[in-house]
Formats: sequence, structure tokens, C-alpha cells
Amino acid sequence: MTRYVALLRGINVGGINIKMADLRRVFVDLGFDDVRTVLASGNVLFTSDATDAAQLKATVEAALREVFGYEAWVFVLDIARLAAIVEAYPFDPERDGWHPYVMFTAEPGVLADLLALRGDLDPAIERIAGGDGVLYWEVERGRTLDSTFGKNTGKPKLKAVTTTRNLRTLVKLLK
Repeated sequence: MTRYVALLRGINVGGINIKMADLRRVFVDLGFDDVRTVLASGNVLFTSDATDAAQLKATVEAALREVFGYEAWVFVLDIARLAAIVEAYPFDPERDGWHPYVMFTAEPGVLADLLALRGDLDPAIERIAGGDGVLYWEVERGRTLDSTFGKNTGKPKLKAVTTTRNLRTLVKLLK
């Protein structure tokens, strides 16, 4: 049995409201064990004997579409991979007045395009770095939405292929 985390994109914002008890029930009904939601932003821990994260992703997305009637986008990672991503965070995660984020992406080309913005960023406001299928982002508190990188990540074309989590949320998922 492997412990996984599912990171749902865009729930409880923009009109897609799902109660965590209902979300948990979907995962239980799919036959997963030890299902637990963390925060109300679409983080689900579960255990499965399946070993193919891509297949789990497809299964979860189909169930969410069927039950909640929305176009679901999910990232599924085993806990070992999540731990490696958290461990590799390249900035000081406890920097006072700053937010540490990890952006997950399903497409290497998207990651490369986002990393190409590095030269346009003001390091007094934000910094980015690449990782294994992720982009690490450090941004001054209060500047997340109006920073250069923040504005670029809000584009509709990224909706289906990215999701972002605060590093502190990811650490909670590992505990």
C-alpha cells in the first residue's frame, strides 16, 4: 500500500464549492483507505495499492466530474515524492514577511515557459527556481497577486496544468 496526496486545482474558489466531507466520501467510494482531507483547499491524503499515479489521477478526476459536475484537475503524488519536493525548496521557507510556494505542473513546456520569466522578476519582491516537475516561488507577503510572476500564473491557459500550494501546507500534508 502506498500513501498518496491528491492536490485539487481550483476548488472552493471561483464558484466550485465542495465540502470536505463530500470530497472525502468520493475517495472512500473509490476504494481508497485512510482518506483524510487537509484544509478546505483540495488536499486529500489516501492510501491505495495502485502504483500508477497517472491512473489514480484519471480515476479521481473522472469521479469528481461525475459527482460534482465540474472539470476537475488533480495532481497525484506519492508521499515520498512530495517529501523530496518539500526538502528541495531552495529558498528560506521561514523568511519573515515572505510566502514560500510550490507550483506543480503537468507539462514540462509550461514549466520552462514559467521559468523563462525569471529575468523579468524583481528579486526584492519575488524569486523563482525550477525543481522536479515543480516551480518554487518566494514572494513578498501581500504581493502574491500583483507581482509579475503572480500576474503571469493567473492566465486561463494554465488552469488545467498547474496548481500552487504554500510550502507550509505541503509540510502539514507530510505530518
